[in-house]
Amino acid sequence: MGFPLTDVADLPTVGDRVESLTDLTEVEGGPGAKLATVRLQGRAFRQEFAASGTPDRIDTCDLITLPYPTRFGLFRASRAIAPFLSITNRMIVIRWTESDGRKRVLLFEPSDHELGRYTPYFDTLSARTPDVIENRMVRPHGTVLGHLTALGIAPNEVDYLMFDHLHTQDLRRWIGTSSYQADLNEHPEAAFPNAKVIVQRDELAGMADLHPLQKPWYQPDTFRDVPPEAFLPIDGSVILGPGVAAVKTPGHVFGNQSLVVNTSTGIWVSSENVIAAEALKPEHSKLPGLARWSRDWQQEIVLNANTIETTADQYNSIILEKTIADRSQKDSRFLQFFPSSELTGAWTNPGTTPTFTHGAISHTA
Repeated sequence: MGFPLTDVADLPTVGDRVESLTDLTEVEGGPGAKLATVRLQGRAFRQEFAASGTPDRIDTCDLITLPYPTRFGLFRASRAIAPFLSITNRMIVIRWTESDGRKRVLLFEPSDHELGRYTPYFDTLSARTPDVIENRMVRPHGTVLGHLTALGIAPNEVDYLMFDHLHTQDLRRWIGTSSYQADLNEHPEAAFPNAKVIVQRDELAGMADLHPLQKPWYQPDTFRDVPPEAFLPIDGSVILGPGVAAVKTPGHVFGNQSLVVNTSTGIWVSSENVIAAEALKPEHSKLPGLARWSRDWQQEIVLNANTIETTADQYNSIILEKTIADRSQKDSRFLQFFPSSELTGAWTNPGTTPTFTHGAISHTA
């Protein structure tokens, strides 16, 4: 395949390692022992992170609403008759000031959804869906560059791009390529010339040799000609700035990571490990089936499981997220967990309208 990122040992990294969140592969015992360790570590990290300060500003930008199989998004729990639900993908823009006065800008989930649609799963789904139905279910809201313009941020001011994982992502227009791209009919220059992509080293290694369970969700060939030096591989959890952290949460993919931010309303966590805040608190959900399924199966969360790479690890990672996040000030039954792709009600999808939504994270210091 020619994927260039199989050896990233010499690339620089970023952030200060979080010592309270250790590698769970070193924990003796099975998944249950790891789950107990996760709860202890999550409480310790939550306490220290709350004292790390806050970023200057956080803005949330809607990108696109699209269909997603109900059996994936609400794994085994939903009794909705709708085969598809809708999720809205959003970008979070975080700005902070370093101790030396340097300003930083991080974009979390800056998906190029125009190219993301060519991910094998979504490309196949689109080919099978009549245009009139697709046009009702797929609703673009804005572009990454358009939102940044509205926020007064120039592309050359962006320091970091970060995704919870690289499913569906095509980064060529963001970080450039080393050669002409025939499918784009251009040799794209980097829209973000100074930005580095923060990614878990595990995911880069996994993308170099995808398992069949992973292949429908990645576009590995689009990484063939991207510059390796545009990446900042990290191993585990790191503090990126005051009140900003990348926390390793493996399971949904081997190198999954979550954004954690400390704000005026407390600590928020964001990833795609679940698609609704109520998936962390299914006992309060009015979605058909969720509360009963949680009781019957004695599971306290509902996975987003389009890939089942390491399901027990994903469950444990969600418990870590659940332990870290503060309660919502809008409704204390739920947590300040913000799905990077959030369940969105639609008349076309009966039985999938969420009980509770966040819609955005907003913060100004």
